[in-house]
Amino acid sequence: MPKVSSVTVPYASYLRVYEPLAAFPEPERGHWERYAKRERHPSYQDELRRSLADLLPTPPVPVPVHESDDAFVIEIEGVLCVCPWRTRLRGWQALDELPGQLPAPVLDAVLPAVVRRQASDDYERWLEHNPDARPWIRTSTWQVPLNWFVLVSDEEREYEPETAGDGSGPLLRYRTPMVQARRRVARGLKALKDAIDEGPLIEGLVDVGRWLEEFHPRSYVELDYGGLVHTLPPDLLDEDHSAADVAEGIEALRSGDGAGAGEAYARLVARWRAVRDRQNAN
Repeated sequence: MPKVSSVTVPYASYLRVYEPLAAFPEPERGHWERYAKRERHPSYQDELRRSLADLLPTPPVPVPVHESDDAFVIEIEGVLCVCPWRTRLRGWQALDELPGQLPAPVLDAVLPAVVRRQASDDYERWLEHNPDARPWIRTSTWQVPLNWFVLVSDEEREYEPETAGDGSGPLLRYRTPMVQARRRVARGLKALKDAIDEGPLIEGLVDVGRWLEEFHPRSYVELDYGGLVHTLPPDLLDEDHSAADVAEGIEALRSGDGAGAGEAYARLVARWRAVRDRQNAN
């Protein structure tokens, strides 16, 4: 594994899908089976450090030249499941979203237009041979999208103020079986559509629901606060039960309690506005 910096890279959260080995065709299945038996696997911080290191040369390398052969690995009830990084694919997709996130002068300074055009051309050629490609990981910066919380429940919340092992610090995540995540998406969409005509929460939930349908039904879905745990004090992390607030709001809509839904939504908006405000303070 390439050497990476020990610096902690914050600010990103993740939605991951772990598929059982049976979901992968050979020879990829064999690769992941051998990979899962390694004593140590790189962390999400390792992936971020490698990506940031690629931006330092002149000209910068916005997308890896070769696709990553790394993955996250979990074992549940004796079944090995892997979540391939697919860093190159995700890099191309993130590059497409950058123009809407950064002012043009800043974007040109970080990634010159000629570099972005070359990467875009490479992506188009790659898609011609890989039209059904999709990532196992979704990333969000300075927030956890509210529609992600629909997929999980407060009972699945794992919070550890300090973690051992990879030295990545605190941990806050949720992990749920795919069948549960899909069921919650369906119930959440019905409640939202019965109460409101349209909106970003519905659009985001439809999008993530379609994404989940691409994976093996015995997969697991993981919502990980990732580097966001390094931007928030422990007391706020300990009190953060956003999945419970989302579930409460949806249940209130289902029962016709508009006031209750509004209160739950107000708590979520206040909590995540405070997180996003930290982006402008840095």
